[in-house]
Amino acid sequence: MKVGSGSQGSPPCFLRFPRPVRVLSGAEAELKCVVLGQPPPTVVWEKGGQPLAASERLSFPADGAEHGLLLSRALPSDAGVYVCRARNTAGEAYAAAAVTVLEPPAPEPQPQPAELPPPPPGTGESAPVFLTGPRSQWVLRGAEVVLTCQVGGLPEPTLYWEKDGMALDEVWDRSHFALELGAAGGLGTSLVLRILAARLPDSGVFVCHARNAHGHAQAGALLQVQQPPETDPEDPDEAPTPVVEPQKCAPKTFWVNEGKHAKFRCYVMGKPEPEIEWHWEGRPLLPDRRRLMYRDRDGGFVLKVLYCQAKDCGLYVCAARNSAGQTLSAVQLHVKEPRLRFARPLQDMEGRENGIAVLECKVPNSRIPTAWFREDQRLLPCRKYEQIEEGAVRRLIIHRLKADDDGVYLCEMRGRVRTVANVTVKGPILKRLPRKLDVLEGENAVLLVETQEAGVKGHWSRDGEELPATCQSSSGHMHALVLPGVTREDAGEVTFSLGHSRTTTLLRVKCVKHNPPGPPMLVEMFKGHKNTVLLTWKPPEPLPETSFIYRLERQEVGSEDWIQCFSIDKAGAVEVPGDCVPSEGDYRFRICTVSEHGRSPHVVFQGSAHLVPTARLVAGLEDVQVYEGEDAVFSLKLSTIIQGTWFLNGEELKGNEPEGQVAPGALQYRKEQKGLQHRLILQAVKHQDSGALVGFSCPGVQDSAALTIQESPVHILSPEDKMSLTFTTSECVVLTCELSRVDFPAAWYKDGQKVEESESLLVKVDGRKHRLILPEAQVQDSGEFECRTEGVSAFFSVAVQDPPVHIVDPQEHVFIHAITSECVMLTCEVDREDALVRWYKDGQEVEESDFTVLENEGPHHRLVLPAAQPHDGGEFQCVAGEERAYFTVTITDVSSWIVYPSGKVYVAAVRLERVVLTCELCRPWAEVRWTKDGEEVVESPALLLQKEDTVRRLVLPAVQLEDSGEYLCEIDDESASFTVTVTEPPVRIIYPRDEVTLIAVSLECVVLMCELSRADAPVRWYRDGLEVEESEALVLESDGPRRRLILPAAQPKDGGEFVCDAGDDSAFFTVTVTEPPVRVVAPEAAQTRVRSTPGGDLELVVHLSGPGAPVRWYKDGERLASQGRVQLEQAGARQVLRVQRARSKDAGEYLCDAPHDSRIFLVTVEESPPVKLVSELIPLTVHEGDDATFRCEVSPPDASVTWLRNGAVVTPGPQLEMAQNGSSRTLTVRRCQLEDAGTVTAQAGGTATSARLHVRETELLFLRRLQDIRVEEGQDMCLKVETGRVGTAGAVRWMRGGEPLPLDSRLSVAQEGHVHRLFIHGVVLADQGTYGCESPHDRTLARLSVRPRQLRALRPLEDMTVSEGGSATFQLELSQEGVIGEWARGGVRLQPGPRCHIHAEGHTHRLVLRGLGLADSGCVSFTADALRCAARLTVRAKCGPHRPFLPSEVPVTIVRGPQDLEVTEGDTATLECELSQALADVTWEKDGCALLPSPRLRLQALGTRRLLQLRRCSSSDAGTYSCAVETSRAGPVRLTVRERRVAVLRELRAVRAREGDGATFECTVSEAETPGCWELGGRQLRPGGRIRIRQEGEAPASLAPPSPPGKKHILVLSLLRAEDAGEVRFQAGPAQSSALLEVEALPLQMCRRPPREKTVLAGRRAVLEVTVSRSGGYVCWLREGVELCPGDKYEMRSHGPTHSLVIRDVRPEDQGTYCCQAGQDSADTQLLVEGVRMDGQTPALLDSD
Repeated sequence: MKVGSGSQGSPPCFLRFPRPVRVLSGAEAELKCVVLGQPPPTVVWEKGGQPLAASERLSFPADGAEHGLLLSRALPSDAGVYVCRARNTAGEAYAAAAVTVLEPPAPEPQPQPAELPPPPPGTGESAPVFLTGPRSQWVLRGAEVVLTCQVGGLPEPTLYWEKDGMALDEVWDRSHFALELGAAGGLGTSLVLRILAARLPDSGVFVCHARNAHGHAQAGALLQVQQPPETDPEDPDEAPTPVVEPQKCAPKTFWVNEGKHAKFRCYVMGKPEPEIEWHWEGRPLLPDRRRLMYRDRDGGFVLKVLYCQAKDCGLYVCAARNSAGQTLSAVQLHVKEPRLRFARPLQDMEGRENGIAVLECKVPNSRIPTAWFREDQRLLPCRKYEQIEEGAVRRLIIHRLKADDDGVYLCEMRGRVRTVANVTVKGPILKRLPRKLDVLEGENAVLLVETQEAGVKGHWSRDGEELPATCQSSSGHMHALVLPGVTREDAGEVTFSLGHSRTTTLLRVKCVKHNPPGPPMLVEMFKGHKNTVLLTWKPPEPLPETSFIYRLERQEVGSEDWIQCFSIDKAGAVEVPGDCVPSEGDYRFRICTVSEHGRSPHVVFQGSAHLVPTARLVAGLEDVQVYEGEDAVFSLKLSTIIQGTWFLNGEELKGNEPEGQVAPGALQYRKEQKGLQHRLILQAVKHQDSGALVGFSCPGVQDSAALTIQESPVHILSPEDKMSLTFTTSECVVLTCELSRVDFPAAWYKDGQKVEESESLLVKVDGRKHRLILPEAQVQDSGEFECRTEGVSAFFSVAVQDPPVHIVDPQEHVFIHAITSECVMLTCEVDREDALVRWYKDGQEVEESDFTVLENEGPHHRLVLPAAQPHDGGEFQCVAGEERAYFTVTITDVSSWIVYPSGKVYVAAVRLERVVLTCELCRPWAEVRWTKDGEEVVESPALLLQKEDTVRRLVLPAVQLEDSGEYLCEIDDESASFTVTVTEPPVRIIYPRDEVTLIAVSLECVVLMCELSRADAPVRWYRDGLEVEESEALVLESDGPRRRLILPAAQPKDGGEFVCDAGDDSAFFTVTVTEPPVRVVAPEAAQTRVRSTPGGDLELVVHLSGPGAPVRWYKDGERLASQGRVQLEQAGARQVLRVQRARSKDAGEYLCDAPHDSRIFLVTVEESPPVKLVSELIPLTVHEGDDATFRCEVSPPDASVTWLRNGAVVTPGPQLEMAQNGSSRTLTVRRCQLEDAGTVTAQAGGTATSARLHVRETELLFLRRLQDIRVEEGQDMCLKVETGRVGTAGAVRWMRGGEPLPLDSRLSVAQEGHVHRLFIHGVVLADQGTYGCESPHDRTLARLSVRPRQLRALRPLEDMTVSEGGSATFQLELSQEGVIGEWARGGVRLQPGPRCHIHAEGHTHRLVLRGLGLADSGCVSFTADALRCAARLTVRAKCGPHRPFLPSEVPVTIVRGPQDLEVTEGDTATLECELSQALADVTWEKDGCALLPSPRLRLQALGTRRLLQLRRCSSSDAGTYSCAVETSRAGPVRLTVRERRVAVLRELRAVRAREGDGATFECTVSEAETPGCWELGGRQLRPGGRIRIRQEGEAPASLAPPSPPGKKHILVLSLLRAEDAGEVRFQAGPAQSSALLEVEALPLQMCRRPPREKTVLAGRRAVLEVTVSRSGGYVCWLREGVELCPGDKYEMRSHGPTHSLVIRDVRPEDQGTYCCQAGQDSADTQLLVEGVRMDGQTPALLDSD
């Protein structure tokens, strides 16, 4: 930001404070700080109030804003507080830090100082022991303090005192204290510290040290100096007067969110040391649970307010005074309250020990989750902490209170909104211990407890062990534990116990950081002796403070691992022999120094040494005894890894293979070596191998052992135990016994008797297995079977059972009804005819008699009752095996037909109900007659008659009133009577079920609605007991079952109790009509800031919703009246407060209070502040086509801002938009173009700020890339690409062979939006090549292949027959002109000559042969490219007087046919045959189909030889081939194509890279021209964008011609992303290789944040935008802590690194805090929503901060 000439700069400000330093005497101490200011400040270092000057030991290094103090060879006198003071013309600042110089530890005879040797016996000497330690004291300021200690020990110890770790001389003047040395004697030595007139800063920990030659001891005490109580003022209502001076300048302001901590630090210097007091709103502050006061390690005074609440707001003052004067520092604390607040916060409460405490609060919504905390500890539900949720109420119940439950408790809901309460536990302990206490090692630890009663004795313990009395002190109610110079052993759980009450703290001791030792010096390696190396070195400088050792490590050359060799105590030399290494090799060595404080860097010895380990026998060979067929294992262990030789019967087992055979058919062996272990395994040894001698030999070791083979005893392999088997009859039973030896005899026994083989019992032997087989087992085959051999047996228990019987029918319970004398038959069917069946009746087995007959017919079983009687009824069961069938038989006496009903039946029903009259008969076939009131009924849809077995029914589906009457069911002389009575249903009110209460505002429409159970039911309405009458003011409506009472414009007098009476039911309504409340219409905001200038009139205006409402005006809580300069006016609904000639005292808070609403005006009366810019413009970089928004803040908010672009004033337009929102001013450049780049400037008053706008061209990338294309010569061709955006003319360029396209009328380019095309008309062979399309950011290539125009014979050759000596003319016509071809005869090319004439003209080719002889007969052919035409030439002999007649010519035969051939894939295959004559044509066939020439297939004729050549063979070329000439044929022969074996020669290597970098993977295979495939994370990769794939040869010479694709395959990945991490895999045929790609993700950070506050108009759209450090980063948007999801309301946009949140149709309820989270970074924006005035204009802000 540019500053005008009137600016005074900025005062110094410390960005980093110096930290306190503790060093040993003689070491180096350094203090550093960073301070800024404008102009740059001057820095001076001070100590004791005096400036320091540079010297030999003291220097002040500075680097820019960093300033330091470097103190070399520190002395005890250098200890103290150093102050860094920075000054410039705008102000002054300072910071301080303490330097502590420790005495080096005295040399001890043992390595550890704590382990002192006992004094010599008889001397009586001992280490110091405290007889009496100092006692902690609590005194008032001005009192004298005496601290005494008494120490025993010989020789007499030296005593001295320290305060807070510093010598007394460094803290006080000699006049403030006195030391009095007591006499030495039998009671030891004493040293008394007397403090004269104690001051408040004298509070602290005092430690008495005692030291002699045998040790050191210390004891401490706490001194607390308290302010004497002040006298109360005479007037109790008078407020206390602040003890500090009024502020001369405005205090600093500090904001903190509610529930967070506020920390104030004040650093004060002075001599004597000042006294510090903290004040709040003019009242002294005392420490309590939420206000902590302490002094930090830097000497600063700290006030920490925990879990700030609104009541903590106010002015906090740190007042310091000493005898020389006083000073103060103040800060104004503001607590920012959250929008979402607790409906009822927690309240402080008290409870007694062992009692309970209940904390209760209420959240705004019952669905909001909450969590409970005790300070920073989360509380989970348990017996101790009971957590209850009842609607919106949250309750925490603390059971069994104890002293440690005293503290601060919080209830937290979402958004970290908290409510806080203090819980005080009343008991013997008033002030408990803190939860935990962190102390640096060597510092003093002080723990304080206050008890309710004075003089009581408590107990201090640590981890259950009592602490010594010398560190405990008590005075009145206070109890102190002082642990001076704590060590790590002092850490633990410290407890103070008083009776059954106790309080506990966790004491944690943090170790002081020590520097590790230095490395050894002057390391050297000597290789003088054979197989040893001598290593020497010197100790490190300086020597480490504590004991140390040297650690020596070795590394084998070529390896990356270092392995420890020795640990040496003393420096000097060490000899490393060859026995120290595991195997022979070249070794390097390194050494380092190790102490309890760490390890030094390693120092490597120069060079390497060749060491050979000497082998010795650790565990030798032993004789081996095995059974025949087992493996014999010989094993030995050596002292080092070395190769050896095995011998068997003196013969060396040669060969490098791990497995072998001594001789063909002889013993097989296997050799193994794992580290130091060597093994020889003889496999499946035989009896003849017994006595073999096995030997092992290596340098320095020879050993042997013998092999003994025993005859293995037979034993049973399976079964191991007795087997119990169960089978059913006719099943096949197989019992198997497996022995350990093959074909060993065994015998089978059953029940102790040896079995004999028969058709029903078979015995079989199969190797080791012996089987006994029962093909069809019977029940009698059950028994105990035994397979017996030498001394062992296998047992089988076999049980053969009949199959279970099943009942087929019936499957369910059967019920049978019969009448007396009727025949009853029960039938049961089973699945087996021979199954035994028993019948039971009522549990007793049935026996056959004259009255009960049992019948069996195959699987059917029957029980027959020929003449059933009533006593024959009951429950029958048919039992077959484990199954049963159930029958229930009922025999009825026929004396009565009607079984039910036995008397008259009365039926009462409601209209439309379903009525069923039922009559049960004794017989199902009986017929009945139904009558109503004496007349027989007729069946119809309204009356149904039903018959089901013995039941007869009359059904009335929807009974009517006229259906009432007497119904009879008649049969013979019997009848059953039914009397039916039908009534109307009662009227019920369905809605409302409960009383309804309505509250309406005057003139509102009130509707009372009642819904009935019947639509035709009449109702009556009553009000206050009187029936209402319909009028204009009261309308009654009826709509089906609904009844309504409507008051169109209700008045207060219309209220009362309304009743809707429906006869049987009623509904009640209570209506209350009130006048509408008066509300404040304008201003809408609850608070409005108004600024007025002195002398001007101040006018505050409020608009109410209605006239005549009384309002009251207040200022700062006092009511205002219309008098003097204050005028109160009312005009209808407009209320005005006018203050004439406003003055500064008129500033304040004004309140306009209406009966139901109010508004607050915050008025300031001040001169208009100067216009200035309070924030700078930020440079922007946007992509072409995006919007760019520049934003700045101006003060005051209504100031005018002028925008300039490249020095010219900006005029608003469609592309340039200027906006104002409070103090914020924005300039938006829409749809930026490249020419919009430049400088944007904002001017306000005398200040200006500028920023650069950079417009980055949008990358023009290809979405659809070029594709290889093949066309035929003469055709038209089109190449097409598609870009990601519409590029300008010329943005895309077409290339051929890497060069621009030549000027050719056949070439043309075209563009249609995103699509670009290249046209080639009439393609010729010269057009073939690689074509490319380029943009400034991308490139794509494709191959154009031109296939020659297909040559055809329009008129082929014809066979010719001529006489000897004559001529023959062959002529053919081709489809193309200018074709060059070859003529051949008998496979031999013809050349023009006297007897051969060749002519070509246009499409016609002609061959003329003259003077033909018999030998010229044969095949004449013409070949051009892939076209071949042939014809037969036959020459006949002349028949005449001069020539005899000759027999016909000799036929052509195949002298040597082709042979089977095997080639590798990609090679050339050649098949050859030889003919008996040179002039003959051969036809080649593959799998029976004739072959024609092609680019890969060539047919050649070399004299009588005929060749078939196949280039670049593939698996499809494999098959059977044959050749034929005339009637002769050879073949078929087989061509085999082997798959080319591709192996990986160099594997992929893992790559680790950072996000945004590139990664290269290389893989070399054994075969060139091998296509490969790349994958990343299982996804196939293709070239383009960030992926480059290429194939290279084996580094060809620079002048060598271009070679085909080589063996090296390369994958290049650029601009890596975190999601690219995974496995990279390359595959070429069956060979593959993989490696891991690790991408280290860069932390996602925000480069441009959204504004802290954004104001939008209601109904508009709000956009929040952030820019993160990289594209593709995940961004999360939250509102009030809840994550937002895309939808109709919210839209999340992402464009590269820019992310936006769009909030549509903003409403007042959308106000709140919106948070954007990107990785570990986040930014908050406060969204404010302003209303829109009714006239459509945006209200102007009168004032804004």
